[in-house]
Amino acid sequence: MGGLVYFSSTSENTRRFVEKLGIEALRLPIAPGDAPPPVAEPYVLVTPTYGGGEDKGAVPKPVIRFLNDPGNRSLICGVIAAGNTNFGAAFGRAGKIIADKCGVPLLYRFELLGTDEDVARVTAGLERFWKR
Repeated sequence: MGGLVYFSSTSENTRRFVEKLGIEALRLPIAPGDAPPPVAEPYVLVTPTYGGGEDKGAVPKPVIRFLNDPGNRSLICGVIAAGNTNFGAAFGRAGKIIADKCGVPLLYRFELLGTDEDVARVTAGLERFWKR
């Protein structure tokens, strides 16, 4: 089975969602000066969406910094994105941007900190994903 890497801002919504999954996960640092950690195994990235519906600024800067490392980028296998449905078609846009840029699937989108149903779907989906 692969790993899980996530970024959560100070709102902690993404962290709370990841913790509900009960899967060990690597958290990307919030502080701009902190270097992103290297990964050593294939992973799925969980990220919030920023920017209020625009492509520019949708992917958090710490996620960009992490993916700019060729080693980290080479091991990404999929993306799960958090967002706000108030942004309509831009809901979870960061996930689509990353998936397209890295050539991996956008596996799931959830709103804010996710529901119990989101947790169940992602847990089951990740089990299936890593078995294939």
